Amino acid sequence: MKCVAIDYGLERTGLAACDEAGVLAYPLTTLRLADYPDRKAFLAALAQRVLAEAPDAVVLGLPLLDDGSESLTTRQVRNVAGRLMRRIDRPFYWMPELLSSVEAAMDLREAGLARKRHKAVLDQQAAVRILASFLALPPARRQPIEAAPSARTAPIPHDGPDGPAPRTPA
Repeated sequence: MKCVAIDYGLERTGLAACDEAGVLAYPLTTLRLADYPDRKAFLAALAQRVLAEAPDAVVLGLPLLDDGSESLTTRQVRNVAGRLMRRIDRPFYWMPELLSSVEAAMDLREAGLARKRHKAVLDQQAAVRILASFLALPPARRQPIEAAPSARTAPIPHDGPDGPAPRTPA
């Protein structure tokens, strides 16, 4: 099964894909939100890039806290998943992730990549990690994303039509 994995971030989003057999995960690209006029254009470009790979499924990294609980970032990723599902007619899966970016940075150091290049490919490597973890799971343990976002998923503050909303102190 050919999959595309997404490591969504507020500034950069990494993409990875795998071969048709679902064995080898490899980096694709990093999309930077700053390169687009707004979030809507960014999400359209993200969906277009995913569809260009003609995947059978899409895997989203679901960032969790150390104790397995959810955070604001988790809610943001859930919101993005709902928006992408309206644009991409493929099955979507969650891959819970913890420290994928930290592990990706270690991979890049071990590969001898110059620190200056880390930022450009870190999110791609995190997406590779997410996808490799997903592919290693038996199909029965994979977590499909429901067609409609969970009722407990509320809109996030930065997700307004005019861009980021002002942050209020906690």
